[in-house]
Amino acid sequence: MLGWQKIFDGSLERSLKAGATLFRREDPVKFMYLVRSGQIALERPMTDGSALTLHIASEGMVLAEASLFADAYHCDAIVRQPAIVAYLPKAAFLAELQKSPKAALGLIETSAREVQAQRARIEILRLRRVSDRLDAWLDLFGEPAKGGWVRVADGIGVSQPALYREIARRRQ
Repeated sequence: MLGWQKIFDGSLERSLKAGATLFRREDPVKFMYLVRSGQIALERPMTDGSALTLHIASEGMVLAEASLFADAYHCDAIVRQPAIVAYLPKAAFLAELQKSPKAALGLIETSAREVQAQRARIEILRLRRVSDRLDAWLDLFGEPAKGGWVRVADGIGVSQPALYREIARRRQ
């Protein structure tokens, strides 16, 4: 466990079913959340009715950390896979970071890694062909563990069948 995650030790927890909403865009920021299990997507509703996924938080990740410095959330938090989140009042979370520079630096380091991963994903998504996207993913992250190809498909922005066709083509 990283130093900043210990801030959530002993905090309240909430279980959420897939499809549930943790918070909505424009809701006031009252709490900071740590995803204990599951997946929660940060989505911005679009005018055409679709949703733009800005980030997917999974186990061990803080949710909407940029909201620490905002009055209201800038997106919706939608549960993709049943989740458990730990939560603390925003003021208490900030106070803990101020008391522990090591925890604050740990959160910055974690956030920096997440920004790097998001930037890499953006560049991968700019590639047109599935084969190029897969090459870029494998070059950056290596082959996934067993059962991890589903995450690769999501990470490179293609359907699972499209990814599996590409993998089958490479095996021939």
